[in-house]
Amino acid sequence: MSRTLLLKGGRVVDPSQTLDDTRDVLLVDGKIASLAPTLDAPEDAETIDCAGLVVTPGLIDVHVHLREPGGEHKETIATGAASAAAGGFTSICAMPNTDPAIDDPAAVGFVVAQGRKAGKARVYPVGCISAGREGKRLALVGEMVEAGAVAITDDGSPVMDSGLMRLALEYAQAFGIPVADHPEDITLSESGHMNEGVVSSRLGLAGKPNASEDIHVVRDLMLAELTGGHIHLQHCSTRLGVEMIRQAKARGVCVTAEASPHHLVLTENAVEGYRTEAKMNPPLRTQDDVEAVRAGVADGTLDTIATDHAPHHYDEKEAAFADAPNGIVGLETALGIVLTRVVSEGVIDLATMVERMSCQPARAFNLPGGTLAQGSVADVTIFDPAETWTVDPSAFLSKSRNTPFAGWELTGRPRITIVEGRIVWSA
Repeated sequence: MSRTLLLKGGRVVDPSQTLDDTRDVLLVDGKIASLAPTLDAPEDAETIDCAGLVVTPGLIDVHVHLREPGGEHKETIATGAASAAAGGFTSICAMPNTDPAIDDPAAVGFVVAQGRKAGKARVYPVGCISAGREGKRLALVGEMVEAGAVAITDDGSPVMDSGLMRLALEYAQAFGIPVADHPEDITLSESGHMNEGVVSSRLGLAGKPNASEDIHVVRDLMLAELTGGHIHLQHCSTRLGVEMIRQAKARGVCVTAEASPHHLVLTENAVEGYRTEAKMNPPLRTQDDVEAVRAGVADGTLDTIATDHAPHHYDEKEAAFADAPNGIVGLETALGIVLTRVVSEGVIDLATMVERMSCQPARAFNLPGGTLAQGSVADVTIFDPAETWTVDPSAFLSKSRNTPFAGWELTGRPRITIVEGRIVWSA
């Protein structure tokens, strides 16, 4: 049951209203009731002192792997939603590369039901583009949208068939949803385990060249231009890819694109010593690519920051580098990483961070939230921009611990996460 909350004296940063100032925020019955320099607390209100804290629209992550069904030893919808709330996220979009895949309305309905039952961050299912994620025929898109899917993707597997991708972009327009793609030409990369270059040669590991991503980015942009459909490019990691998206946006192509925190701060050097916790897809690339991704986030070419939270069991990541799975957990470190290594380093300001992690993700995937405007849903993130903490994977609410950020000292940490006027997590 939602209650009346008065958030008192916080620094309210809401790019949707061009607002960055000290404000009181009143939440009543799950909605933003009022926002003003000073507000009196109603009789039944709980008052939360937000002095020294930052109050923003709830953070939204459009790229999360929750592993359920089929991979519950790595993560469940409940543990993933709890991990998200602990990271300051009020909404997450669940990728469909589960076992079985989320490719029909019953599977979508299962994710919706489990998300509601968890009662933490909102969980929005993303359905498959192709049946079984096999890349051969279109999945039941309309039925999945009716059941609650907010987008479609075969994430984890790129759609190699250009004709199928064209069909998906055309068909999705009838339902007003984005088609998200994992841009990778697997004929160039499937034998690779890290970025192709000097480091991979020294380590004796087969590499994935930038071209494997770039070719697919260009293909997707051309198909979006051809069809008028909305393409959402996931976890962009290359200099040329960023530039191609920039040019496509200038031409008016309907494209949104995301950067992951790890591609904003880590290079291929993190793999030295065969560190499997730094193995991911797309791989960590060169400093030149990192600078391009950071510039893309700064100028809005990459308009969304998304974690690509990919939990794996300890035993799986302890395998030899070539045998270990790709991916890292990211929900509980994302805010701290971005504040410490992107905002504090002057790449973007605080308002732009909120735009990339809340306002724009809400727009791109047509989700509630992304604003603290009066009458909007009361999804709110409150964080302490000055708290210094050390990343300790053993303290994660996620079931998995696979992170390259263990031991990092970060500044900026979530304090309270509110979903529909209800505190779902508090430090």
